[in-house]
Amino acid sequence: MTLSIREAVQDDLGLIFRFICDLAEYERLRHEVHADVETLGNYLFGPRPMAEVLIGEIDGAPKGFALFFHNFSTFEGKPGLYLEDLFVAPEARGSGLGKALLSRLGRIALDRGCARFEWSVLDWNEPAIAFYRAIGARPMDEWTVQRLDGEALRQLAEQ
Repeated sequence: MTLSIREAVQDDLGLIFRFICDLAEYERLRHEVHADVETLGNYLFGPRPMAEVLIGEIDGAPKGFALFFHNFSTFEGKPGLYLEDLFVAPEARGSGLGKALLSRLGRIALDRGCARFEWSVLDWNEPAIAFYRAIGARPMDEWTVQRLDGEALRQLAEQ
């Protein structure tokens, strides 16, 4: 079995969208996916890309992905790397592909001078939490994610 990680290219848009939908199904959030291939293409490969994607393959077949972008720590005075989505197809779990994707992201973070590599995990996702603990990740229990979207975001922007 050969694991490989590569940067996504525009021809991967359909695959990326499928992985996003598969992840949403797993997280019981498929009803919240409003993305489409065209919109993804604009933000991933358009004139001002907002995120990047790695594709994980086993024996040349795509079996997972990681979508990430940069944030910035004012306290550190350095960029950070934020993992938005990590997904490995059910039949490929346990193969080491998830760890290989995270390892590549860790290398990218260090190569780009990032102070941190962070992500969120649903509190019910015990297999993922156990996996993250096994690689040395620690929870940031003192922080609570806040979100504005939809009408609340529009109302704030109009004030």
